[in-house]
Amino acid sequence: MENLIAFTFAATLLTLTPGIDTALVLRTASIEGPGQAVKAALGINVGCLLWGAAVAFGLGAVVAVSELAYSVLKYCGAAYLCWLGLNMLLSPRRSMGAVGTDSGKRENWFLKGVLGNALNPKVGIFYASFLPQFIPQGSSLVFWTFGLVIIHVIIGSVWSLTLIAATRPLGRLLRNARVIQWMDRTTGMVFLLFATRLAFSKR
Repeated sequence: MENLIAFTFAATLLTLTPGIDTALVLRTASIEGPGQAVKAALGINVGCLLWGAAVAFGLGAVVAVSELAYSVLKYCGAAYLCWLGLNMLLSPRRSMGAVGTDSGKRENWFLKGVLGNALNPKVGIFYASFLPQFIPQGSSLVFWTFGLVIIHVIIGSVWSLTLIAATRPLGRLLRNARVIQWMDRTTGMVFLLFATRLAFSKR
């Protein structure tokens, strides 16, 4: 129980720290609406579960000790964030569901949420180095790893729903064409900053 309480506290602090997940959920909720934002949040959760599975079955340890594996995943993640950021920065929307001139086209925000986490080696390094500290000696690594990741996912889901709910009172303003363009460009800049930070990060 002490391990669970300590991990829950640490995971809550991690979740509340502004990052790419927060930016993605806020931007999607503001422009696409709560339904699409929930899909993005679910994608983020699936990304966490994928990393949890990787750590539980040993891949996380490989990423943690292999400079090549870490670098490949790091640069793939940075390239993905860069592409996403440039797309938002150079082709901002003017209305909900519109991308560039393709009116009515919707992005797959669930997939973007999954890729945003799955291509971020920092999540894998965090899980591989952080989770074992809270697993009792002699206990099942797989069982406890997934249990702790599920706790993290629950905390993240509550935080995402809170962010989504916070955008509802401002819904009309946040759907204004100029505001949508500003949100897209701002989020694009944030994504580019995260991409740069990830590309030049060290373990």
